Amino acid sequence: MNPSCRLPKERSAMFSAFRHALVDARDVRDPRLRIASEGRLDVRYAPFDHINLDARIVLLGITPGEQQANAAIQEARRALQQGVSDTEVLARAKVHASFAGQMRTNLVAMLDGIGLAKALGIHSCASLWGRNSNLVQFASALRFPVFSDSKNYSGRSPAITRSAVLREQLQLFTAPELAQIPNALVFPLGPAVAEACAWLVKEGLLDEERVAAGLPHPSPASNERIAFFLGRKEERDLSRQVVPEKIIEGRKAVMEVVARWAAENAGRKEE
Repeated sequence: MNPSCRLPKERSAMFSAFRHALVDARDVRDPRLRIASEGRLDVRYAPFDHINLDARIVLLGITPGEQQANAAIQEARRALQQGVSDTEVLARAKVHASFAGQMRTNLVAMLDGIGLAKALGIHSCASLWGRNSNLVQFASALRFPVFSDSKNYSGRSPAITRSAVLREQLQLFTAPELAQIPNALVFPLGPAVAEACAWLVKEGLLDEERVAAGLPHPSPASNERIAFFLGRKEERDLSRQVVPEKIIEGRKAVMEVVARWAAENAGRKEE
């Protein structure tokens, strides 16, 4: 941990601690936004603090990338200049920047493909970024942007749970965030996040029954895996880098969790 780390004692104070910098920060590289560092790792602040307490599902990525972080900072700056409440600033920044671009397209296709839209009673999971945003908490295993050698952290080298500073981020922010929405189903996106969730389960910080693991990460780098997951590409056409058995196993597992969750929720409505 960097000895100059500026983590506030109260987790809820993060936005307050960095609010002054957001007023005129151009991007996440602003030195005033540094939270902590460890070796090649650099943790920066961006306004991803908002928690939707009514969420029924949590979409859990690795960490906000630089593009997402900058989009959140820019939206927060606009909202601050308009004089809206801090709560509204954070809500606007979170929805505006979460899983933007091709990632959102891939994610919607996979969520619809496993039957989540039907389980939620909506036409398509695309509306989670619009009129049905009340149903979802957009989140990351590492809430705030992490960079490795100045590049977006990928969840590897080191793995999230092999780094003291990243484990601290899990404990300080992710675990309490998930605890505030205890009935929401958690979708870890990709194996690195699934491993982080498994660590939280092992530490007694997350209920294993809530975790719907098995989705590939929605980034364009996973397009081939996603195509196979969705049945758009045949196994014989896959490259050597793709292990089809893991994808098939993951798809089966996540669909089973969604089906069980949908049945349990339907039962509660009938009571």
